[in-house]
Amino acid sequence: MSRVWDVPVQDSTRVRDVRVAAEAACARAGLDAHATAVAALVATELGTNLVKHAGGGRVLVNLAALSDTFAEDVPCVQIASVDHGPGIDNVPAAMRDGHTTAASSSLGAGLGTCRRISSEFDLHSRPGQGTVAVARITPARAPGGPHPRDVTSRPGTRAGGITTSLARAEQSGDAFSRVRSGARVTLMLVDGLGHGDKAADASTAAVEELRRCADLPPAEILRRLHTALRATRGAAVGVAQLDEDTAMLTFAGVGNIGARLRTGGAWQPLISHPGIVGAHFPATVPLRESAWTQDSLLVLHSDGLPSRWVPPEDPRLGAHDPAVVAAVVLRDAGSAARPLRDDASVAVLAPEPRTDPHDRTP
Repeated sequence: MSRVWDVPVQDSTRVRDVRVAAEAACARAGLDAHATAVAALVATELGTNLVKHAGGGRVLVNLAALSDTFAEDVPCVQIASVDHGPGIDNVPAAMRDGHTTAASSSLGAGLGTCRRISSEFDLHSRPGQGTVAVARITPARAPGGPHPRDVTSRPGTRAGGITTSLARAEQSGDAFSRVRSGARVTLMLVDGLGHGDKAADASTAAVEELRRCADLPPAEILRRLHTALRATRGAAVGVAQLDEDTAMLTFAGVGNIGARLRTGGAWQPLISHPGIVGAHFPATVPLRESAWTQDSLLVLHSDGLPSRWVPPEDPRLGAHDPAVVAAVVLRDAGSAARPLRDDASVAVLAPEPRTDPHDRTP
C-alpha cells in the first residue's frame, strides 16, 4: 500500500503521465489487460478534465482495497483527481453519461463514463472550492462481470483513504488498513519513522500484522504491532475500532497520529499517547470510547497534515466515499502556497449514508 504515484497536472503534456501512472499501478497490482485499459481511460479523462476545466490539479494513484469487502488481497487501483478549481455547479448533470461542459478535443468519455466503467466511483464538488473524484478499478469489471454499483449504495460501515509521499517519492512511509472481524471494524493509520524505503518497511509490517490480530481490541493490537515492528525503525500508529453491535467506537494511538471524530455536528479530537510502536512503547495505552451514530465521521491522519487543519463544513460530505472525504481533507489542508512537508495520509471511517450525496436538496 505504500507505493504512490503522484502526478501534478498543469497542462496537457502531463495527461500522458497520468495514464502511464495508472498503467504502472495496474501492473503492480496484477490487474488484467481489460482492467488496465479501463484504468488508463479513466485516468486520461480525469487528467484531461483538470486541464480543461480546473486550471490544473493533481492525480494520486494508490493501490487500495474495495470499500465493500475490506479485503486487502483484492487487487485494486485507486485513482484520485484533486483540484482547487471553480467546481461543478450541477454535479448530477455532469455525472450523466456523455455529458460535457465544453466543446474541446476531449476523449468524450466524461465523468458519466468514468462512473460507468469504474468498479467504484464518486465525486465531490463545490463551486469556488474545487472538485475531488475517486475511481477504483478491479478485474471484476471484465466483460460479463457484475454490474457496477455506486460506492454510496453499499450497506455497512465504510472505510477508505488516500496516501501521498514527500516530494512525490515512489514510496510513502504512511499506510492505512481496514479489516473486519465479526461485528468489529478496525481502521488503522501508520506513519513509519522518517521517509523512504525504511519507513515503508515499518508501515508495511504493521499492515501485515493487523490482518493477523483484527479480533483483538485496539490496545492489544498496538502491543502486537510493537512486537512485530521491533525489527524496523518503528512507527506512529492509530487504531480505531467500531463495534457495530454496540455502536461504540474505541480509539487508541501511540505517536503523532491525529484523530478527529464528528458526532452531533461537532468535532472532537482523539488524543494519541507519546511513544514509538516498535521502539518506545508506553506502559499504558489510554483508550477513548465514543458513541457511534448515523452522522458520525472519523478522520485519522499522519503528521504530514498541519495540526490545526480545519474540518470540512459541507454537511453532505460524510455521505460520500471515505476516500473522497480523505482527499478533500488532504486538499484543503495544503495548497501551492502551503505545500505539505511530509508523507501525508488520511483515512476515514463512516456509516452507510441514508441519502444520495449528489442530492441537491439541503
